[in-house]
Amino acid sequence: MPGSLTIGDFSRATHLSIKTLRYYHRVSLLEPARVDPDTGYRQYTTDQIPVAQVIRRFRDLDMPVEQIQAVLRAPDLPARNRLISAHLENLEQGLARTQQAVASLRDLLADPSAVAPVSHRRVEATTAAAITAVVGTGDLLPWFQGALGELHATLAARGLSATGPAGGVYATELFTEEYGEATVFVPTVTEVHALGRVVPLTVPAAELAVITHPGSHADVDRAYGALASYVSSHALRVDGPIREYYLVGRHDTQDENAWRTEICWPIFSTGTAA
Repeated sequence: MPGSLTIGDFSRATHLSIKTLRYYHRVSLLEPARVDPDTGYRQYTTDQIPVAQVIRRFRDLDMPVEQIQAVLRAPDLPARNRLISAHLENLEQGLARTQQAVASLRDLLADPSAVAPVSHRRVEATTAAAITAVVGTGDLLPWFQGALGELHATLAARGLSATGPAGGVYATELFTEEYGEATVFVPTVTEVHALGRVVPLTVPAAELAVITHPGSHADVDRAYGALASYVSSHALRVDGPIREYYLVGRHDTQDENAWRTEICWPIFSTGTAA
């Protein structure tokens, strides 16, 4: 028969504070074996110590209480392991983002001017298949990936090939208000017929200042900053949305180090290359 422990003794045994144990009771994560109806005193058993230890380690790994409840209540071992594995994958992704941010910061501190050169380019009007939506910056990346995948799938289903790299056109409000219109397009030889979210688009001609950003988009702000500085110092800027061209991206390779993104700022060209 398992031994009985007061909440204080159980706290010492598990290294969970009394405040934490009361909270876990309140949210039904770790309920006492018995609560005295007269005094309200909580009693735990020694059988509950391993459960408390598991909970403590999950919390050390920043697993939300709701997910811990799901793990403890999983109907079988495979279901439990799937939930744990999903959380570990999220942790690994977070760690990778942190390592990437640290490396980017160190690189920035070591050489803040280490960015690609700027060039000038005039692009002609281009026929394309496109998807446009008003999105928030927090949803922009998953929306972009979904839209680009849908564009390529639609073209493939119709036996059409892209005639150049995919691109994006982003309204100023996306940067200033964190919410605005975004368009992703894939150039085509002929105009495509509208199907679902995919519509024909003529990407207008433009004169652009162009910088190429290598690698992940995590530190793409460095390229944006260098391009903005160049355009400002040369008094070339005109109103218009930012463009991006994805020379090499997720659709081509999962290796982020191989990605190449052109960032294009609309300008009034003087005919002088950077």
